Amino acid sequence: MDNIYLLMVIALAVLAIADLVVGVSNDAVNFLNSAIGSKAVSFRTIMIVASVGIAAGAIFSSGLMEVARKGIFNPSEFYFDEIMIIFMAVMITDILLLDFFNTLGMPTSTTVSIVFNLLGAAVCIALIKIGGDQGLTFSDLGNYINTKKAKEIIGGILLSVVIAFSVGAIVQFITRLLLSYNFQKKAKWVGALFGGIALTALLYFIFMKGIKGTNYAKAVVDILYDGGASGLLSWANEYLGTTYESVKELAKAQKDFYKIDADAGIMKLTLRGFLETNVLLIVSVGFVLCSALSYILVNFFKVNIYKLIIIIGTFGLALAFSGNDLVNFIGVPIAGWQSYEAWVVSGVPAAEFAMDGLAKKSETPVLLLFLAGGIMVLTLWLSKKARYVADTEINLSREGEAKERFKPNFLSRGIVRLTVLTSQGLAAITPKPAMKFINKQFEKPVIELPKDKTYQMPAFDMVRAAVNLVVAGILISIATSMKLPLSTTYVTFMVAMGTSLADRAWGTESAVYRVAGVLNVIGGWFMTAISAFIAAATVAFLINLGGAPMIAVLLLVAVLLLARNTISYRKRVKADKVEDSLKNSESSSIQGVIEESADNIKSFVNRGNKIYTNAVESLVKYDLPALKKNKSRIDKLDAELESLRDNIFYFIKNLDESSVGASNFYINILGYLQDMSQSLDYISKASHKHVNNNHKKLRFNQIKDLKEIEEQLNDLFGQIKKAFSDREFDHIDAILNEKQELFNKVNEKIDKQVARTRTEENSPKNTTLYFGLLLETKDLITATMNLLETYRDHK
Repeated sequence: MDNIYLLMVIALAVLAIADLVVGVSNDAVNFLNSAIGSKAVSFRTIMIVASVGIAAGAIFSSGLMEVARKGIFNPSEFYFDEIMIIFMAVMITDILLLDFFNTLGMPTSTTVSIVFNLLGAAVCIALIKIGGDQGLTFSDLGNYINTKKAKEIIGGILLSVVIAFSVGAIVQFITRLLLSYNFQKKAKWVGALFGGIALTALLYFIFMKGIKGTNYAKAVVDILYDGGASGLLSWANEYLGTTYESVKELAKAQKDFYKIDADAGIMKLTLRGFLETNVLLIVSVGFVLCSALSYILVNFFKVNIYKLIIIIGTFGLALAFSGNDLVNFIGVPIAGWQSYEAWVVSGVPAAEFAMDGLAKKSETPVLLLFLAGGIMVLTLWLSKKARYVADTEINLSREGEAKERFKPNFLSRGIVRLTVLTSQGLAAITPKPAMKFINKQFEKPVIELPKDKTYQMPAFDMVRAAVNLVVAGILISIATSMKLPLSTTYVTFMVAMGTSLADRAWGTESAVYRVAGVLNVIGGWFMTAISAFIAAATVAFLINLGGAPMIAVLLLVAVLLLARNTISYRKRVKADKVEDSLKNSESSSIQGVIEESADNIKSFVNRGNKIYTNAVESLVKYDLPALKKNKSRIDKLDAELESLRDNIFYFIKNLDESSVGASNFYINILGYLQDMSQSLDYISKASHKHVNNNHKKLRFNQIKDLKEIEEQLNDLFGQIKKAFSDREFDHIDAILNEKQELFNKVNEKIDKQVARTRTEENSPKNTTLYFGLLLETKDLITATMNLLETYRDHK
């Protein structure tokens, strides 16, 4: 039986690796987005900088593992066997929850996930203990759970969301007001001043959040001061105006600031005390030095200071993420391993060994931190889900139009209307000269886009990227110094959303979609907390109930779900890259539009043919799953057509003066494709509805007639696909000659069904469906022929 706990420790180690992978895939959004979105430097450079930051942060995170040991529950109230159940439940649930959000492409908080997993599992085991002891009541739950810490975390979540959004918006508004969009043309001292402020904040953030208080920092300081004790005492006498004895007395009163070796009589100044006690001095000196350095770099070395800020900011956030959030991934497994070691040495039965040892401070072996950092770096480079999650925030903060992932809802519409009214009200009371100046500063420069179709504009400029990184760093630093709990994901995401709003990136064309996206992400955060609590409690209950066999079952289920999510994600990615996907026209000449339209027509006809054939075949076989899949195909085709229609404005703006006539041709082509899509949509969804409602199957004669029409349409679409694929447009006339024959065939089938209805048909639903299919087929043929005629007339 004792071997089960060793196996659990091994399972925790494996789960820790998996959690590192899914965790980094989610949290990479925190430190990659600003650099990627602004395209300040190459993607490879961004990844190298972030990798170095992650590796350094992992090594510096040794003192941050306490939350998993005693931050949420009181370990002295639990026995070893109960602690292991809690830890197993937490890791299984955490991996599945984070992977679920990664698959959706939604950034969430690994901090909130692990905290509420711990809370849910601990509450479950505590309630089981209370229920098994008649001397305890529900009110004793507070003895087991650190309720104060839980309240602090929940309060920190709400506070960080509001403050990060507000501060981000205010700072971006002021920054843009001072720098405008023509920041590169400002005087060099302006860029140097901005660089001084930004670099000072980022460097302080790196020291404050990244390496403050670590054993490495203390060791370096101790060595420095041990080696120069006499110089240090001279410094104390000169600047503190006191003797060594008074310094010694002061050190006893401020243990966080000074360390005294009473035997040797040597004073050691710790880095933590210096940072926390001399903030103003550090910031002032740092600002002067960074401003001077920025001016030298800008003026003499022609360095783009905004790129430098983005690089350092990316490193700082990666460092903070790794140093702060590594506990979310390996804190629980390490606590489980250390608990197992303590239990083995004790020789006490697992159900009687109290876990008081977890309340003591413990250091994590450097080798484990090094390995964890290596796994995180590899995941950052290899995980495609990390980039998928990052795309969500980048698209929500993108300047101008983008492919909107989220649909507007009544709440997003209401918020946008209220914001517009508020903005109009403020504009009305603001003096006109001031409004004129503000509007001028926010006026976006006209950029001549290259004709290269592979070129993509940055999602936002370097000023906004720099503000995102600096504000996020400052807020995290302040919260750290005040010992306030927060989520780095919440802070970085909400800062990015606040700067987007202030930068007028959310125009009337996109505001409802962007606000809906933000609300969806925030809703997902709260769902993380609730889901983590309930799921971890459920898993803990099942493990307590079923023991080792239940653990094996749950681990198998976790593996299957992870595999399923991975396969589902890959299928979606593959579907997005399908060869037959419709593409926006980017040509500026009528000949180019005709060529690109030919590719879209070929793709549409090919997919439309499959949809029609699958609808008929599946209806004949009464195959509901196939009809459901076919319905999703037409939905995807409709969505791509809608994207083409949304791009009409930009298509027309891009045309040469001599090719404006191409707009009429392109619009007509889209119109006929839309007509064809509507017919296919009706055929597919009506067939699905008929089978889904368990109505009678089609009669033999109906099936026979439908199959004849399907074969003729299959031949028609095949000819069209070949003509447009091979650019054999001379064959269009031959195809058009079949128009009347097809109409006659459909009309013949309609007449036959009318006759059957009057004499032998006894199913109203079959008759309704059959007539609907024939009439929509006729409309499909009409739209197809109109499209061919339009193309023939313009080729």
